[in-house]
Amino acid sequence: MSVNTVTHLNFHGQARAALEFYQSVFGGQLIIATYGDFGMPAELPDATKVVFGQIIADNGFRVMAYDVPGANAPSPHDTPLTRREHGTTVTTEPFFLSVRGDTVEEIATLWDRLSDGATIIEKFGPAQWAPGFGMLRDRFHITWILDVATEYAPS
Repeated sequence: MSVNTVTHLNFHGQARAALEFYQSVFGGQLIIATYGDFGMPAELPDATKVVFGQIIADNGFRVMAYDVPGANAPSPHDTPLTRREHGTTVTTEPFFLSVRGDTVEEIATLWDRLSDGATIIEKFGPAQWAPGFGMLRDRFHITWILDVATEYAPS
């Protein structure tokens, strides 16, 4: 069994630039998938934004990032919020804590434990990009993403 936590940074249009910068600093493999790669029509403004990005370096550095959908960056006066809007998770939170594992069974077990007293944002189950994915805010108001790590193969 292998489970690790990865910082998941949330941007408003700067995820690609941030990931490319972090790769220049730490090295490693950069993986980027856009909303368009996952089927968003190309004419929509978010189609070229990052829906899934990560760097995995041999030195142990790992970070994930995405662009929160929607054209407007949050105001500094906004309060942390995660909500579903038009089938997409929208947030003003600057990061999530991501837990990744090798099997649905191990991540589902962690999900069951972590969800005690939590607010479920996205129920754990199969997703377009992973055999298991879910998002919740725990009883301490920390937002977690739990998923099963898979190779991303762009279409």
